Amino acid sequence: MNTDKPLRVGIGGLGTVGYAVARRLDAGVGGLSLTAVSARDSDRARQRAAEFTPPVAVLPLAELAAVCDVVVECAPAESFIEVAEPAVRAGRVFVPISVGALLDHGSLVDLATERGARIIVPSGALLGLDAVCAAAEGQINSVRMVTTKPPRGLAGAPHLVKNNIDVLKLDAPMKVFEGSAREGAAGFPANVNVAAALGLAGIGADATQLEIWADPAIERNAHHIIVEADSARFELKIENVPSDENPRTGRLVALSVVATLRRLVAPLVVGT
Repeated sequence: MNTDKPLRVGIGGLGTVGYAVARRLDAGVGGLSLTAVSARDSDRARQRAAEFTPPVAVLPLAELAAVCDVVVECAPAESFIEVAEPAVRAGRVFVPISVGALLDHGSLVDLATERGARIIVPSGALLGLDAVCAAAEGQINSVRMVTTKPPRGLAGAPHLVKNNIDVLKLDAPMKVFEGSAREGAAGFPANVNVAAALGLAGIGADATQLEIWADPAIERNAHHIIVEADSARFELKIENVPSDENPRTGRLVALSVVATLRRLVAPLVVGT
């Protein structure tokens, strides 16, 4: 995207990811300008916004699109549509991290087509989405993903609560879910947005198979992907360091969002 003026960026949510992205932008990323933020705790948001130079506006989620060219969604999944719909309707570039919630609101893609908006999903804590996208231009036969996390990174997920699964007392690895990426994203909305992104990149969230394991012996969030296609067979594995503030989220997620934003204005872009 070419522009003579910096793209105005708004961030919906100032939690672990949103605050880290905001700080990066405030420190300076050429071609991008942190313009507004939003958060459920408006008082805390104002305190954090006052740290930036210059201080930025603190607005309700739905109002970010009115003053920004790019809206980044870093909010809890239940607030997704509050920031997504106005941004897409206004024809903005919309960058979501709650990719599982995007699966539940597929009509946003049609709205983006109608309004001239773009929805750009960051790779987040995953690797290899460029290869999956490329393979999808041909024929992908199967995509399988195995996610393994420390128990504290899964505790409290709706699927675990519904099935009365206590992962905090484990002394050995335990498979806590097996099914489609769509089902996994619904049952673990704060944990496996990567599975939803993988589904969107490849053969769809319903055809993408997912296993989730809780392992008390590990300290990193691990994802193992196996893709069988007519162009290639590949396996990808990544081990992410969890955020200090939120063990459900890897440190790489915020960096991925910044890299995605940088691609919007970079004169050279590497990768599919």
